Amino acid sequence: MPRRQGYALLIALVAGTAALAAAVAFATTLLSGPRSTPLPPAETQAAARNPVAPATSGPSWVATWTAAPVGAGPGTEDGLPGRTIRNVVHTSIGGDVARITLSNLFGTTPLVVDQATVNTRPVTFKGSGTVTVAPGGQVVSDPVVVPVAPDSDLQVGFRTPQGGGPVTYHGYTHQTSYLIDERGTFSTSNWRYLTAVDVRSERALGAVVALGDSLTAGSGSSTDANARWPDVLADRLGGRYGVANAGIAGNRIVGVGRGTGGQSGTDRLDRDVLGVAGARTVVVALGINDVQQYPQEPDAQRIVDSLRALTDRAHARGLRVVGATLTPFEGFATWTPQRDAVRHAVNEQIRSGTVFDAYVDFDAAVRDPAAPNRLLATYDSGDHLHLNDDGYRALGDHVDLKSLDRARAPRSDEL
Repeated sequence: MPRRQGYALLIALVAGTAALAAAVAFATTLLSGPRSTPLPPAETQAAARNPVAPATSGPSWVATWTAAPVGAGPGTEDGLPGRTIRNVVHTSIGGDVARITLSNLFGTTPLVVDQATVNTRPVTFKGSGTVTVAPGGQVVSDPVVVPVAPDSDLQVGFRTPQGGGPVTYHGYTHQTSYLIDERGTFSTSNWRYLTAVDVRSERALGAVVALGDSLTAGSGSSTDANARWPDVLADRLGGRYGVANAGIAGNRIVGVGRGTGGQSGTDRLDRDVLGVAGARTVVVALGINDVQQYPQEPDAQRIVDSLRALTDRAHARGLRVVGATLTPFEGFATWTPQRDAVRHAVNEQIRSGTVFDAYVDFDAAVRDPAAPNRLLATYDSGDHLHLNDDGYRALGDHVDLKSLDRARAPRSDEL
């Protein structure tokens, strides 16, 4: 072979090898995308102990989903031995590394989990596939490398091989989850033991926590439609903030009413708001059950004082607080003119700017202009208190996004 042809062949081989390497590297990038290095277990536990550290310096843990524990599941004194629990949850933001929180808050015996997964990816706890959660306690998992898409359903499963009850749960989820045993797979509307899914995010500025009652939890909305107003808000935020739903049906700002409303918003603030990973802003939508639910609170000032005290506690942890006015309920079984007067008095003070850093006028968003003590018929789920999907969209669309991420400003009474 002539020397010139040999040089040409050698050059062609080198060029082809370089092109092939570049193509392989490009394809690998397309398939895998950028990945962050998982945190070691020790760093995960440190983040869990300080969950509201600012989410602004590098990749940080931010909640993509939460559920406030309500109580002990009825009939679960012996736990769910031998069952696999598959909680289906809806994310607000995405990430490539996740962690989960399991709670045994209402359990009286140790909870043993010997297998856990996020979308079938195995989850460990301090390097072990098995974990024991003390009665009244909770655990945060090690990071698991798993793609978590925003605005999508995520399956978090785990097996409880032996009794560990009662089961800490959140009911009336408007989401279909599953229980699995030797007899088969059964659908359920409860979330069990799981209270948070966090993702490590470089993009999200932090989390917005919605502290509320059934109107925040989504009572009256369509099952599996993810039509609660915090879901609508998450869509509008487009990944800038995670949205953590801390709504409990029947919840109050003061005391505990009849039924399954859980601890009051005042009592659960530390756990369900300040304990949320990356929490930066809280939207408080509480008070209507204090007005209308037994035992009714006849003094609007007591409700307002409790909302203001909650705001001060959130301020002490650096959070911005946005409050919601109380929505109409004329036509509901507990409505009276006197109770509605209490609602109006609370709303008047919220609108005055003396309670929160900012407010969102949920009342104005869904009331009937021709009968302002009633919900607009097209938003009414049928009971004249709770909303349908369109009504919750109206609430979520009414939130001023700028009010969520401004630096905390003093209330008018602090000036």
